Amino acid sequence: MTEVAVVRNKQVILKDHVDGYPKESDLVVNSDATIRLELPKNEAGLILTKNLYLSCDPYMRSRMRSKMEGSYTSSFIPGAPISGYGVAKVLDSTHPDFKKGDLISGLINWEEYSMITNPQLLIKIQHTDIPLSYYTGILGMAGMTAYAGFYEVCSPKKGDTVFVSAASGAVGQLVGQFAKLYGCYVVGSAGSKDKVDLLTNKFGFDAAFNYKDVQDLNATLKSYFPDGIDIYFDNVGGKMLDEVLRNMRIHGCIAVCGMISQYNLEQHQGIENLIFIILKRVRMEGFLVLDYYHLYPKFLDTILPLIREGKITYVEDTVEGLENAPAALIGLFSGKNVGKQVVAIAHE
Repeated sequence: MTEVAVVRNKQVILKDHVDGYPKESDLVVNSDATIRLELPKNEAGLILTKNLYLSCDPYMRSRMRSKMEGSYTSSFIPGAPISGYGVAKVLDSTHPDFKKGDLISGLINWEEYSMITNPQLLIKIQHTDIPLSYYTGILGMAGMTAYAGFYEVCSPKKGDTVFVSAASGAVGQLVGQFAKLYGCYVVGSAGSKDKVDLLTNKFGFDAAFNYKDVQDLNATLKSYFPDGIDIYFDNVGGKMLDEVLRNMRIHGCIAVCGMISQYNLEQHQGIENLIFIILKRVRMEGFLVLDYYHLYPKFLDTILPLIREGKITYVEDTVEGLENAPAALIGLFSGKNVGKQVVAIAHE
């Protein structure tokens, strides 16, 4: 009888719940954990995975808190591995829908190997001519978020003026390209010259600006949108949202996707210009991608040809090794990443 290997299973652990700005030291890399590379055959519905890629996403900040009022996700458990979207390979399975060798995407723990007890939340990867890491972003949650937010929430029209904040990030870069393909005028904001150059030179935005260099945000928006903004895809909230409200066109739409400027604040910033929602009859809608996953097959039918034909570009910022995952995740909140932040644990 062949002896089943018990191997090291490096993990990223949350030390304790975090208030204020998170630090790398809030996450601990545990190199002493082990796992048996075989499932109990008498227990159905399990899969054992070798994890390949992990996605770093801003929403994970809320899961580092002990509790957030109205949160749609559960908090991470101190002393246990954190979890997030990722890509993995099935090593063993007692689930009828998955077999050894399958590639999957979905929620997995931040560790080298995982035993998953809830595989119905996973998606089997069918299209392997696309880089597997793309399933953490453009073919995963980020892509679905951009697709649902722009097409379903914003209901765009050809010729609309579109503004995207945090536009070089995983979602923003796609929203801008969707809007350009739709025939819109698109401007993005980002936090460095390199990111601004990326928006105009690689992603095809009509214009972009570094919000950190702007003294008068209202005047800057007016210079790019003299007749106002039809669609604002909001990823940052705070001061940016406040000034955009003054510059919306009548019957414009604001899709509220994220508020990364607020995630680490103990007291969220107030919005002073809400009166313009009334004066300009603006439709402002928050949304969660979770409500749109029934559209995933339609989304794939749209996005895969665009990728294969080179009509859409996607930039990833990849770090190698689970030991570098804490720095990659924490770096999101100071804008260190350029494009979609990915952690490569292993390669298929």
